[in-house]
Order: sequence, then C-alpha cells, then structure tokens
Amino acid sequence: MRPFDQIERLERAEVLDGPAAAIRTRVQRLLSDRRVKDALHGVWLGHPLHSALVHVTLGSFVSASLIDLVGGQRRYSTGLIATGLLLTPPTVAAGWADWSSAHPDQQRVGLVHAATNAVAITCYAGALRRRVRGRSGRLLSLAGAAVSSVGATLGGHLSYHLSLGANHSDRVRDLAPKGWQPLGLLADLPDGQPVRRTTGEVPVFVLRRGQQVVVLADQCPHLAGPLSGGEVVGTGGDARVVCPWHGSEFRLDDGCVVHGPATAAVPRFEARVVDGALEARIVASAGAPTA
Repeated sequence: MRPFDQIERLERAEVLDGPAAAIRTRVQRLLSDRRVKDALHGVWLGHPLHSALVHVTLGSFVSASLIDLVGGQRRYSTGLIATGLLLTPPTVAAGWADWSSAHPDQQRVGLVHAATNAVAITCYAGALRRRVRGRSGRLLSLAGAAVSSVGATLGGHLSYHLSLGANHSDRVRDLAPKGWQPLGLLADLPDGQPVRRTTGEVPVFVLRRGQQVVVLADQCPHLAGPLSGGEVVGTGGDARVVCPWHGSEFRLDDGCVVHGPATAAVPRFEARVVDGALEARIVASAGAPTA
C-alpha cells in the first residue's frame, strides 16, 4: 500500500459529509458579508490568503519545536510559539473560508486537516501556558510538531493533489493556439447570452452584446467551473460573469476578479469580426495580445 493511500481514502469517506454540511452552513452564515469573505480568500492579494499565512504560522511553530529539540534557549522558542498562536486566528479563518467553497472530496480531507491542526495548536498553547507558570513545556512543544506535521501533510495533499487554491486556468495561455482563430459567424451568436466555443482544444466563453463581443477562457480559475453556464450581471464597465459553481465574479472588460473565492483573473482573448465571422486570439499578458 502506498503511503498516501490512506489520505486518498479520506477523499471518499462519505461519513464525513454530514458534519461537513453542518459546518459549511455555519461558516457560510458567518461569512455572509462579502467584503469579509473576499478579504479572507485573498482577492485583494491576488493569491490565496491562507497559503500565505500558513507558511509563517507553521514555520513559527516548527522552528520553536526544533529549538526545543536541540536544547536551545527557551525564550526564543517561547517567542516563536507566541507568534504562531497570534497568527492562528486569521490563518484558520482564511482556511475555513476556502474550505467552505470546495468540492466534497476536498472538504472531507479538509475536515481531518482542521481537526489535526486543532490538536497541534492545543499542544502549543499548553506549552506556552506551562512556560508562563515557570515550567518547561518542552514535551508539549515536540508533540505539537509531530501532530502539525500530519496536518501539514494533509494540507499539502489538498493543495498539490486536490488543487485547492490552485489557479485552474493558468495553462490557457500555453495551450491556446497562437494567432487568430475562427469562432463562427457573429450572426449565429445570441445577443446577451453567453455560449461556449473552442479555439483549438481550449474552451472559451463568448458573449455578444450588439456588435461587441467578449471572449474569455471558459474555465473558472477557482475550481474550473464553466463560465459559459454562468449569469451575466451589471451593465457597462461593471458587467460581470458569475461562475455557476461557487459564485466567483469576473469583470467582462478584462477578466479580473471582482468577488471570490477565485483570486486569479480569467485569461482573455482579443476579438474581431471579419466579413461577418468572429475570430479571437489569446492575449499573452494583461496588456498586449500575441503577435
């Protein structure tokens, strides 16, 4: 049996779905203010906030335990534990925000990840409390490191194996054909209703508004939801497409994120009409189309 087979079994552990549903409902209720939810997802950062915070939080804890392991000065270890505990609330809040908009297999692993981390945090809090009372707390610190390594393994599985937090449209610019590609006749496109077309093997979101056409990658950066199945809201420069899976919103003009859980922009295509036929080509960067 491979070392990670047990983790993969967690992905299929439907017994966790009941608790996950109850917790998800509560988390989503707590995050009813979209400004708070976007902040915790990291929309303002352009990157998942949880992964940015967890490196500092976990790094502080593990560094403290290593100092305790080799018999270093306790005041350094104590300071690092206190730093980790201080950063724990925002790290946990950001993690729950991401978890609440995840797929069922991700949420199952995520529940065990959270429970394991809770045990580790309890160990570190206990170590700090013992030190305030003049005792060592070294064993609790080392126990926290052992447990947090399990939690970190589960977190890595979520990020790298299950791709929670990854940008699911990052390869569009590599895979889309270079140069102008045909998308059919402009007259065949419904006005105001998004449709799905393809450039080569890459699916794209196409929206005609009168004689103006918007072409974006059809894959939501959050978890690859089909944007062509989403609703278009707003008007003018505020017009946005809402992902039908988890509600991420992207501005039609440039594909930028307006609301999460997505934190990366949707790759966009330049569009033109030649003799009544619509053509599109991938925009290589935020500012310029391909040559």
